[in-house]
Amino acid sequence: MKFQTHKMTVSIDDHSSHLEQFKEFYKQLDDEGKTIEKLPHQKIEDYQLKAVNATLAHVWNRNEYYRSTLEEAGFTEPKIDSLEQLASVPMLKKDVIRGDKQKILCVDPKEIGQVHLTSGTSGKPIYTCYTLADQYVYDLLPKYLELFKESDDDVAAIALPYEFALPGLGFQRLFQFAFGTAVLSLGKGGYMAPIDKSLALMKEFQATILTTTPSYAALLAEESEKFGIKIGEDIRLKKIWLTGEGCSSTFRERLEKWWGCEVSFFYGSTECGVVGVECSKHRGYHVMEGHVKVEIVDPVSEEVLPYGRTGEIVVTTLLREGMPMVRYRTGDLGNLQKSKCDCGITMDVMQLRGRMEHMLRLGTEDYSPFLIEHFLLEIPEVGLWYHLKLDQGVLTIEAEKYRTKLSDEQLVEKIQKHMADRIGIHCEVVIRHDIPRTFGKATRVFN
Repeated sequence: MKFQTHKMTVSIDDHSSHLEQFKEFYKQLDDEGKTIEKLPHQKIEDYQLKAVNATLAHVWNRNEYYRSTLEEAGFTEPKIDSLEQLASVPMLKKDVIRGDKQKILCVDPKEIGQVHLTSGTSGKPIYTCYTLADQYVYDLLPKYLELFKESDDDVAAIALPYEFALPGLGFQRLFQFAFGTAVLSLGKGGYMAPIDKSLALMKEFQATILTTTPSYAALLAEESEKFGIKIGEDIRLKKIWLTGEGCSSTFRERLEKWWGCEVSFFYGSTECGVVGVECSKHRGYHVMEGHVKVEIVDPVSEEVLPYGRTGEIVVTTLLREGMPMVRYRTGDLGNLQKSKCDCGITMDVMQLRGRMEHMLRLGTEDYSPFLIEHFLLEIPEVGLWYHLKLDQGVLTIEAEKYRTKLSDEQLVEKIQKHMADRIGIHCEVVIRHDIPRTFGKATRVFN
């Protein structure tokens, strides 16, 4: 068995790019039997500085908006001398590019090979344009052998959206081109892929890998019982990758027990691609430093924060020619730490705290929904479907029972006492038996 076979490689006819120089860097790593994930961190930073400068030169020469913002910030040439100087580059805000397909496009439109867009739930969508080389050449240059153990012996079921957004097609390229893995393109419950057919396909082809959202992993397991498919017997997975929604470690642990396999988190976005991936030690996301440079900034002052401080996650893509994201404000909260992971990976570790707009203000403190979920799901009688509703400072938890003989009143009392003991807050609790399931992103927070 050979890991990351890269059994398919793509060449683009008559193609030149500022990214061609990095092929040699990664070829040398391959020849030496190394990957970027375990290099001394200074060598990673040296690579990132070159990649950032190559990106700055590319956007300076190919995009009017980027060049004008850099010139307004005092740049006379597109270059920084250290990664610390990246803080002097203007940040890119979502509202600047929302609904504008040309704003940061850095190639001729005829070079676009794929367009993805965000759901636009917060307004107009954000368009992300990729060249074929972005998707099939440069995105596959960095290898992460410690993080990804998939091979051509595996069968990967991809239960993610294939419409508009990046995840479904992105994972399909990863599994097929990098690992040589057979792919079951399940989607997420569309009219061509109802849950019963998805489960039947996973059973028939003996899927070993599932990539999906936390809520859909729960829904597939829940529905399997209705269709007479036994998890662990008819479907025997060895790994689940969760992406598209955040969740707590207790949610993940529930899924691990339900599916009987390891479950790990994958953090990325349609705009930026892969950003962080969790290793088997489950101590945070290793930043994919071959693909991105991540900073943590104070969302108000925009000051770059040191290791350990929580702020907004800002991403600069390193291997994009079509539509690079330079210091893109994600709206997600997190912090960075130097890696001391037993897995041996030297890439920084990121702790994710959730979306800025989903933080819950209780009293004088802001609470991450992940933290509240973590404590709520410590109660074994509470199911994986719940709502958190905040109204005038009062938190109401709507929860479902899970395999318990407790009465509604007894479970309400147990939840209230547990939450008061764990985070010192009083909350209202409503036991429901009809929380709707969804094929889209699960909405759990109503703030």
